[in-house]
Amino acid sequence: MLRQVIHRGLQSFFYKLGLFVSRHPVFFLTVPAVLTIIFGFSLLNRFQPDTDLESLVAPSHSLAKIERSLASSLFSLDQSKSQLYSDLHTPGRYGRVILLSKSGGNILHQADVILQIHRAVLEMKVNYKGYNYTFSHLCVLRNQDKKCVLDDIISVLEDLRQAALSNKTTARVQVSYPNTKLKDGRSSFIGHQLGGVTEVPNSKDQRVKSARAIQITYYLQTYGSVTQDLIGEKWESEFCKLMHKMQLDHQDLQLYSLASFSLWKDFHQTSLLARGKILVSLMLILLTATLSSSMKDCLRSKPFLGLLGVLTICISSVTAAGIFFITDGKYNSTLLGIPFFAMGHGTKGVFELLSGWRRTRENLPFKDRVADAYSDVMVSYTMTSSLYFIAFGMGASPFTNIEAVKVFCQNMCVSILLNYFYIFSFFGSCLVFAGQLEQNRYHSIFCCKIPSAEYLDRKPVWFQTMMNDGHHHTSHHETNPYQHHFIQHFLREHYNEWITNIYVKPFVVILYLIYASFSFMGCLQINDGANIINLLASESPSVSYALIQQKYFSNYSPVIGFYIYEPLEYWNGTVQEDLKTLSQGFNTVSWIEQYYQYLRVGNISATNKSDFISILQSSFLKKPEFQHFKNDIIFSKAGDENNIIASRLYLVARTSENTQREAVELLEKLRPLSLIQSIKFIVFNPTFVFMDHYGLSVTMPVLISGFGILLVLILTFFLVIHPLGNFWLILSVTSIELGVLGLMTLWNVDMDCISILCLIYTLNFAIDHCAPLLYTFVLATEHTRTQCIKNSLQDHGTAILQNVSSFLIGLVPLLFVPSNLTFTLFKCLLLASSCTLLHCFVILPVFLTFFPPSKKHHKKKKRAKRKEREEIECIEIQENPDHVTAV
Repeated sequence: MLRQVIHRGLQSFFYKLGLFVSRHPVFFLTVPAVLTIIFGFSLLNRFQPDTDLESLVAPSHSLAKIERSLASSLFSLDQSKSQLYSDLHTPGRYGRVILLSKSGGNILHQADVILQIHRAVLEMKVNYKGYNYTFSHLCVLRNQDKKCVLDDIISVLEDLRQAALSNKTTARVQVSYPNTKLKDGRSSFIGHQLGGVTEVPNSKDQRVKSARAIQITYYLQTYGSVTQDLIGEKWESEFCKLMHKMQLDHQDLQLYSLASFSLWKDFHQTSLLARGKILVSLMLILLTATLSSSMKDCLRSKPFLGLLGVLTICISSVTAAGIFFITDGKYNSTLLGIPFFAMGHGTKGVFELLSGWRRTRENLPFKDRVADAYSDVMVSYTMTSSLYFIAFGMGASPFTNIEAVKVFCQNMCVSILLNYFYIFSFFGSCLVFAGQLEQNRYHSIFCCKIPSAEYLDRKPVWFQTMMNDGHHHTSHHETNPYQHHFIQHFLREHYNEWITNIYVKPFVVILYLIYASFSFMGCLQINDGANIINLLASESPSVSYALIQQKYFSNYSPVIGFYIYEPLEYWNGTVQEDLKTLSQGFNTVSWIEQYYQYLRVGNISATNKSDFISILQSSFLKKPEFQHFKNDIIFSKAGDENNIIASRLYLVARTSENTQREAVELLEKLRPLSLIQSIKFIVFNPTFVFMDHYGLSVTMPVLISGFGILLVLILTFFLVIHPLGNFWLILSVTSIELGVLGLMTLWNVDMDCISILCLIYTLNFAIDHCAPLLYTFVLATEHTRTQCIKNSLQDHGTAILQNVSSFLIGLVPLLFVPSNLTFTLFKCLLLASSCTLLHCFVILPVFLTFFPPSKKHHKKKKRAKRKEREEIECIEIQENPDHVTAV
């Protein structure tokens, strides 16, 4: 009872709203237009891109950021950039280049050419306010001699060149991999500087026979001043231009350059590449909506309403964007999905209102027809819009740990609210004017009066075709002229009979089993998308660089900083064994290991604190080959006693080409050890900031949104149209969501912020299209389930087909945007719309004929009413035998 009261109350409210809109159409047309103009100007004036890629795509709250702060408080990360090597996430300003020899070549034989390029970089000048700056003015300086920090591979190349100039063979200069001995006696790890290495067979010291690639990084100082940052940015830009010029001068080498701004630039490049394609997409949607709203009947055809419906969503999106920028929002490329998301939901409301208009009685005044359409459609559209708002509102909550997802969901909430307002106001006004034209018998395209049938019969065929209002096709069997709409005609005359055929149903069941099998198989293979190149333009320098880097420099993980942040008894044998256990399996760059070896070689005993620290300070750290380890130890002095309060060492693990995944596994293995070991330490690399619990952070929004929608549907189980409608809706949405998730995994789509946003949208897109169909079915009073599903498809199938076809055609231009982000968007939205279409037109029409709700009670009620009517007629005949004919 309560269910019917709520439903009728909502229908009554929207009937009155429809009447109010139909009586004041100019007002409801003007207000949205004025709002769009106001906020549209703010969009142009306040547009600002977001340049902080880390804040957008890295988890906002992660242990890695806390560890970074702690590590930075102990040892300056700016001074440690060269030691804490990271593939694409190096902090601060820098320039990096990979030099690749031709296939079969040895890059070490081209040492002279590489050093020429290196000198060109050092001599490159950047002008700022009349002053010239070179690398030596901007570089990170070493503490011991205040010289620029340079990669050790430069020293190796200089030794090779000197050997070549002095007529020595390069074999005399022994280069080992991954650790090599430098001329000054230092042992250096060059695993990230030399790539594509072939070692000399049976070589005990791992001597290098040949190498394909060399990677050199130039680190710039970061003082935190705006001026320094501007000069550094100009230097990076000139560096990339210089590398391009050097590529033209040295055709025997392939040069790939990267700078700190490259990732952001190539991330933003997607928006620039997609601008033209989005306009083409809009044109295709406009064309599809116009054609799908047309009929041969020039009176009842509504092509301009389809066109105006799409424009309604466009202006509401412009208004939403203006509000976003007024509130100091910054644009990023993930927001490219909002126009498609908004269009998919908004046009569904447009086409449902058009279908609702077609279901109204023609003999009513146009204002009453608008009110009836509102009463019929807006209840369901309000429910689906509310669920959109709940889903994306949950995604914008503090539970979401990815800023890009949070910003997107906030914008989507505003877009949904404005879509809803613009559809019942702006598009409702357009529907009022179109209804008035139809009532007054004006042509739907030319807006001229349609001649009478007698007048048309005297005119040529072409004129009759253009001015045909359907009077030739209307018979006493077809009281509704709108039945001639080509989609409705196809569904009624062909598709409905075919899909409910008893011989088709087994094949549909088999099809669903195949669909469920592939979906389940894909759900077992989900990969997290922590790799940032998934968000970049596919033909950008950053992606090219990352692919070459992954191919030639993926033998070793990023360098992991191992920070011991509490005083430790390094001279204790037990502590030494614990340190060996922790670093077991890693390639270590460690002052502790070198110091222990120094003591063993010199046969020096340091078994107590005073001897250990005294020899360390007075002897070991004075040696030229060990001086650089001063940066890895923090001493404190209490009276005459020295203490080591903190120290660090570096760990590098052997990896395969999937370096990032293995780096995450290393982090997950090392971090728990810091809680159970007696040695108090933290591990850190800049890459960890982007990957720390990324899988959990990126999947949390869709889990929360899904839970929110499920909770709302369960709580409103007995407050909506029918509880079985909610039950079927939950099953359908779950099936579609898991199908999209599994199939996109099989299509090589990782779980990054774009795919997660698409999964949140899939929840709502499925509800948007399945809900009207299911609720019409459960409320139908026909004798059989088959007849009920036929009527449901006839009522809502046209709107579903119109919307999904417009949506799919609008996605096609995304294929031609050379960007990984848009490829992901295209794949996910294509799967979402295809799976929804499959369920609405194939799976649900068949499965609903097998399972509840039963329609037998409706049949019994109708039989009882018919029997009662027959009894009344019999009584009347018996009482009035002379008036049988009248009865």
